[in-house]
Amino acid sequence: MSEYGQLEPIGGGDSIPLLDKSLLVGRRESCDIVLRFKNVSAHHCQLYINKGYWFARDLNSRNGTRVEGIRVNTKRLDPGCSIQFAKHIYTMDYDPADLGATGPPPADDDAVRTVLGRSLLSRAGLERREHSTDHKRRYDPTNNAAGQIDDPNKPL
Repeated sequence: MSEYGQLEPIGGGDSIPLLDKSLLVGRRESCDIVLRFKNVSAHHCQLYINKGYWFARDLNSRNGTRVEGIRVNTKRLDPGCSIQFAKHIYTMDYDPADLGATGPPPADDDAVRTVLGRSLLSRAGLERREHSTDHKRRYDPTNNAAGQIDDPNKPL
Protein backbone atom coordinates (compact mmCIF):
# COMPACT_ATOMS: atom_id res chain seq x y z
CA MET A 1 0.00 0.00 0.00
CA SER A 2 1.21 3.53 -0.75
CA GLU A 3 1.79 6.27 1.82
CA TYR A 4 -1.88 7.35 2.11
CA GLY A 5 -3.65 4.28 0.71
CA GLN A 6 -4.87 3.28 -2.72
CA LEU A 7 -7.89 2.93 -4.97
CA GLU A 8 -8.46 -0.67 -6.10
CA PRO A 9 -10.51 -0.93 -9.32
CA ILE A 10 -13.41 -3.36 -9.09
CA GLY A 11 -13.29 -5.73 -12.03
CA GLY A 12 -9.53 -5.69 -12.44
CA GLY A 13 -6.82 -3.27 -13.42
CA ASP A 14 -3.93 -1.45 -11.78
CA SER A 15 -4.46 0.07 -8.35
CA ILE A 16 -4.11 3.85 -8.03
CA PRO A 17 -1.82 5.01 -5.22
CA LEU A 18 -2.99 7.94 -3.10
CA LEU A 19 0.24 9.95 -2.90
CA ASP A 20 -0.93 13.18 -1.26
CA LYS A 21 -3.42 14.38 1.39
CA SER A 22 -5.53 16.17 -1.22
CA LEU A 23 -6.07 14.85 -4.74
CA LEU A 24 -8.03 16.10 -7.72
CA VAL A 25 -9.70 13.35 -9.79
CA GLY A 26 -10.71 14.01 -13.37
CA ARG A 27 -10.12 13.56 -17.09
CA ARG A 28 -7.64 16.45 -17.55
CA GLU A 29 -3.90 15.85 -17.52
CA SER A 30 -3.54 18.54 -14.83
CA CYS A 31 -5.46 16.34 -12.31
CA ASP A 32 -3.61 14.33 -9.66
CA ILE A 33 -5.54 11.17 -10.61
CA VAL A 34 -6.27 11.09 -14.35
CA LEU A 35 -9.14 8.86 -15.51
CA ARG A 36 -9.16 8.92 -19.32
CA PHE A 37 -12.85 8.13 -19.86
CA LYS A 38 -15.35 10.29 -21.74
CA ASN A 39 -17.98 10.03 -18.98
CA VAL A 40 -15.57 11.36 -16.31
CA SER A 41 -15.66 15.16 -16.00
CA ALA A 42 -12.55 17.28 -16.52
CA HIS A 43 -12.49 18.07 -12.77
CA HIS A 44 -14.74 15.35 -11.36
CA CYS A 45 -14.02 14.97 -7.65
CA GLN A 46 -11.73 16.16 -4.84
CA LEU A 47 -10.35 13.52 -2.44
CA TYR A 48 -8.91 14.82 0.84
CA ILE A 49 -7.97 13.61 4.32
CA ASN A 50 -9.75 14.98 7.39
CA LYS A 51 -8.77 13.67 10.87
CA GLY A 52 -7.31 10.48 9.41
CA TYR A 53 -10.21 9.62 7.07
CA TRP A 54 -10.55 10.13 3.35
CA PHE A 55 -13.45 12.28 2.13
CA ALA A 56 -14.79 12.79 -1.39
CA ARG A 57 -16.32 16.05 -2.62
CA ASP A 58 -18.06 16.03 -5.99
CA LEU A 59 -17.15 19.04 -8.14
CA ASN A 60 -20.54 19.35 -9.88
CA SER A 61 -19.65 16.55 -12.28
CA ARG A 62 -22.20 15.62 -14.91
CA ASN A 63 -22.30 11.88 -14.12
CA GLY A 64 -21.75 12.26 -10.38
CA THR A 65 -19.69 10.68 -7.65
CA ARG A 66 -21.23 7.78 -5.75
CA VAL A 67 -20.23 6.15 -2.47
CA GLU A 68 -21.71 2.68 -1.90
CA GLY A 69 -23.99 3.36 -4.88
CA ILE A 70 -25.48 6.60 -3.51
CA ARG A 71 -24.79 9.91 -5.25
CA VAL A 72 -23.06 12.32 -2.88
CA ASN A 73 -21.81 15.87 -2.63
CA THR A 74 -19.41 15.35 0.28
CA LYS A 75 -18.97 12.00 2.02
CA ARG A 76 -16.52 10.22 4.31
CA LEU A 77 -14.86 7.22 2.65
CA ASP A 78 -14.46 4.45 5.20
CA PRO A 79 -11.86 1.72 4.54
CA GLY A 80 -13.20 -0.88 2.14
CA CYS A 81 -16.08 1.25 0.83
CA SER A 82 -16.71 1.64 -2.87
CA ILE A 83 -16.43 4.96 -4.70
CA GLN A 84 -17.69 5.45 -8.22
CA PHE A 85 -16.62 8.16 -10.66
CA ALA A 86 -19.26 8.10 -13.43
CA LYS A 87 -19.43 4.34 -14.21
CA HIS A 88 -15.95 3.42 -12.87
CA ILE A 89 -15.96 1.78 -9.42
CA TYR A 90 -13.03 1.56 -6.99
CA THR A 91 -12.54 0.30 -3.45
CA MET A 92 -10.81 2.49 -0.86
CA ASP A 93 -7.87 0.68 0.72
CA TYR A 94 -6.26 2.54 3.65
CA ASP A 95 -5.82 2.40 7.42
CA PRO A 96 -7.14 5.45 9.35
CA ALA A 97 -4.68 4.81 12.20
CA ASP A 98 -1.78 5.23 9.74
CA LEU A 99 -3.24 8.60 8.73
CA GLY A 100 -3.47 9.89 12.30
CA ALA A 101 -7.07 9.00 13.18
CA THR A 102 -7.88 8.96 16.90
CA GLY A 103 -11.29 8.53 18.48
CA PRO A 104 -14.53 8.27 16.53
CA PRO A 105 -14.54 9.15 12.83
CA PRO A 106 -15.59 12.67 11.84
CA ALA A 107 -19.21 13.18 10.81
CA ASP A 108 -20.33 12.88 7.22
CA ASP A 109 -21.14 16.29 5.80
CA ASP A 110 -24.08 14.85 3.84
CA ALA A 111 -25.54 13.24 6.98
CA VAL A 112 -25.46 16.55 8.86
CA ARG A 113 -27.04 18.34 5.89
CA THR A 114 -29.76 15.68 5.67
CA VAL A 115 -30.63 16.00 9.36
CA LEU A 116 -30.51 19.79 9.50
CA GLY A 117 -32.17 20.25 6.11
CA ARG A 118 -35.69 19.64 7.49
CA SER A 119 -37.56 21.12 10.43
CA LEU A 120 -37.90 19.20 13.67
CA LEU A 121 -41.70 19.03 13.24
CA SER A 122 -41.26 17.61 9.75
CA ARG A 123 -38.80 14.94 10.95
CA ALA A 124 -41.23 13.97 13.75
CA GLY A 125 -44.11 13.67 11.27
CA LEU A 126 -46.01 16.57 12.88
CA GLU A 127 -45.86 18.96 9.96
CA ARG A 128 -49.01 20.96 9.20
CA ARG A 129 -51.34 19.33 6.76
CA GLU A 130 -52.65 21.20 3.78
CA HIS A 131 -56.38 21.92 4.03
CA SER A 132 -58.36 20.70 1.06
CA THR A 133 -60.79 23.15 -0.49
CA ASP A 134 -63.35 20.54 -1.58
CA HIS A 135 -64.31 19.24 1.88
CA LYS A 136 -67.98 19.14 2.98
CA ARG A 137 -69.00 21.94 5.30
CA ARG A 138 -70.88 21.18 8.52
CA TYR A 139 -73.42 23.87 7.83
CA ASP A 140 -74.28 25.53 4.54
CA PRO A 141 -76.24 28.76 5.06
CA THR A 142 -77.59 28.62 1.50
CA ASN A 143 -79.20 25.19 2.08
CA ASN A 144 -82.60 25.28 3.82
CA ALA A 145 -82.82 21.51 4.36
CA ALA A 146 -83.15 20.22 7.90
CA GLY A 147 -80.46 18.15 9.62
CA GLN A 148 -77.38 19.66 8.02
CA ILE A 149 -75.31 19.52 11.18
CA ASP A 150 -73.97 16.08 12.06
CA ASP A 151 -73.54 16.10 15.81
CA PRO A 152 -71.17 13.33 16.97
CA ASN A 153 -72.51 13.71 20.54
CA LYS A 154 -76.14 13.18 19.52
CA PRO A 155 -77.67 10.06 21.16
CA LEU A 156 -78.72 7.21 18.89
